[in-house]
Order: sequence, then C-alpha cells, then structure tokens
Amino acid sequence: MQDYYISKTVKPCVRETAIENGLRFLETKELIMLLIGSGIRDMPVERLAGKIQNVIESGSFDELVSRLMELEGVGTSRALAVAASLELGRRYNKHRGVCIKTPSDFVPLVQHYALQTKEHFLCASLDGAHEIIELRVVSVGTLNRTMIHPREVFVDVIKDRAAAVILCHNHPSGTLTPSQEDIAATRQLMAAAECLGIQVLDHIIVSISGYYSFLEQGNLFDA
Repeated sequence: MQDYYISKTVKPCVRETAIENGLRFLETKELIMLLIGSGIRDMPVERLAGKIQNVIESGSFDELVSRLMELEGVGTSRALAVAASLELGRRYNKHRGVCIKTPSDFVPLVQHYALQTKEHFLCASLDGAHEIIELRVVSVGTLNRTMIHPREVFVDVIKDRAAAVILCHNHPSGTLTPSQEDIAATRQLMAAAECLGIQVLDHIIVSISGYYSFLEQGNLFDA
C-alpha cells in the first residue's frame, strides 16, 4: 500500500528535479514529500505534506514534534524525522554570519522564494558589521498580496539586538516593479525602524525574472 501512495502522488518530476538540479529547486512541500515518502489512505502524500508544512510554519519549534503528532498520518517516527531535518538545517544554516555588502550578496539566500505561488515577506536581521543574524519569513499572503505590520517585522529584530535589517518579498506574478502597496509598506517600515534606531539597508523584490533593489534603483530613501 505504501508503494501505491508513492507512485500515485509523488510525481516523477519531483525526484528528477532533485536528482538533476538539486534539492534547492524544490518547493518546501515537495521536500517534505520526499522526506515522508508516502501518504495514508484517503490522504495522498502531497496533501499530508501540505498539512505538515502548515504546522512547521506556525507555532514554536520546541513544540513541533507534539504538534505534528496531532496530525492524522503523522506518528512518532515521522514527527521526529521532520523535526530532526529542520534541526539539521538550523545547525548548518548558511545564511547566518554572511556579510552583506551589496544586494547581489543577499539575493541568492532568498531566490528560491521566487517560485512560491503566494507572497512571502521576509526580514533579515543584521549586526553592526552587516552580517546576518537571522532570516525569517514574517508573513505569507495571497497570490499577489501579503499584509504586513511593523510590529510583526521588528518584534524578533529587537530580540536579535540587530543594528540593521534587509526587507524582502517575492512577486508570484513575475513582475519586478514595486506596487504602490510595496512603496507604502516600505515607507511605513522605514519610519518604524528610524524610531527604533534600526537601519533599513534595502527592500528587495524577487521573482522568476530576477530581483529589484530599492537601494540600487535609488528609491529606498524616497519610499
């Protein structure tokens, strides 16, 4: 029965992409599909992977195993396997300590979000030497819009004792032109950052077409 669910729901192109191009080209749900291997009766692996992804992206990491085990089809072994893979990723996370001097230093760390079908808003905390302390997904929106509030952006930045931040979000539509909402959000976040004594180094938009840097385009301080 396990083989049925693998062949029924894990598309060959997922494995082919992973083998030929590397895991970095897979979406998060596809990575989870490869990790758990199969679904259960009446719940194919893709759907189960989506449920696991939702749990991963919400709540505390410390409670992840117990929250995963509340899902139908996720027992102790699967919950531990998912949590262990995330912990390995945390330990070997390459973005920490990376010194950002130009937008081109930062874009490779977030380029995979260009493939997402929903807008993701990210914030990178940096120290005084502009080395990355942490890179977080702050908000996930709809197809072409994500709602963001300064408190959501800066609550963890303050805990990091960051000196600066880089803002970033993806455009699922493929366009790189900032919308009026993007410009307004940048203005609002820059005003909040100034009150907190935190420097906004850039706001970067990524899509399958490339990237747009408010700083490079000379629009950051006019936002």
